[in-house]
Amino acid sequence: MLLTPRVAAVHDLSGFGRCSLTVAIPILSAMGVQCCPLPTAFLSTHTGGFQGFTFLDMTEEMPRVSAHWKGLGIRFQAVYSGFLGSARQIGVVSDFIRDFRTPETLIVVDPVMGDDGRAYQTCTPDLCAGMAQLAEEADVITPNLTEAAFLLGQSYKDLAKDCAHEGGTALRRAAEALSLGGRRSVVLTGASLEPGKTGAMCFDAKTGRTEAVQTDFIVHPLHGTGDVFSSVLTGALVRGAALTEAAAQAAEFVRACAVRTVKQDLPLRDGVDFEPLLHLLWEETRQD
Repeated sequence: MLLTPRVAAVHDLSGFGRCSLTVAIPILSAMGVQCCPLPTAFLSTHTGGFQGFTFLDMTEEMPRVSAHWKGLGIRFQAVYSGFLGSARQIGVVSDFIRDFRTPETLIVVDPVMGDDGRAYQTCTPDLCAGMAQLAEEADVITPNLTEAAFLLGQSYKDLAKDCAHEGGTALRRAAEALSLGGRRSVVLTGASLEPGKTGAMCFDAKTGRTEAVQTDFIVHPLHGTGDVFSSVLTGALVRGAALTEAAAQAAEFVRACAVRTVKQDLPLRDGVDFEPLLHLLWEETRQD
């Protein structure tokens, strides 16, 4: 076990707009975790709220990077995947996981596909279907409600309606259904148990328990909160936190970033202003 945990982060790199690797690298670093990026694509900006963005698919390069790392004997405490550039990358990432997985390696899949009931611009039906297959290899998945509906093969409107009417009961049912019979842990994000609150519903495959974490809901649309949440969650998990504890830390950090962003009235597409708050993660890590 390395004194400094090492995580392979399989995400895109967007030059502007806080998301994916520009979020994962500084957050994991602030938490005392080495982040080794494996870019799935390079974009001039993220895809939310921008038109005319450039998109460089890195599918051909990814296996070369993987082969070099494997030849060097590099080991990872976790593999953390997110936005994929094409359906072809499903097999590439699956091969990467198989090549680097050990009994001690944590596999975290953030099944990035969409939000608010709609798929993102670059997420084709083939990519969404492949993402469900990739998520089957995960120890932990972190879908939002839209992605949960995609993974479950349900209507988003029906799932959202059930959650609105039944609250925690429907969220608990969805999280447990996503666990594949208890084989993987689930952190269902954007889960609200009461007005004015948000957070996550967590099914822990190690304990078989389903618990919710809640924090104050900031009434303002924000880009990139899912990447911030999953990055903090991954950092906390590889440092030994229990699932619910890691989710609570992630939810609270997202809330703090959201408060700061709203106070500045930043444009939605800029993402959350998290950089000045990285010291909060560092201070919490030092207490471990």
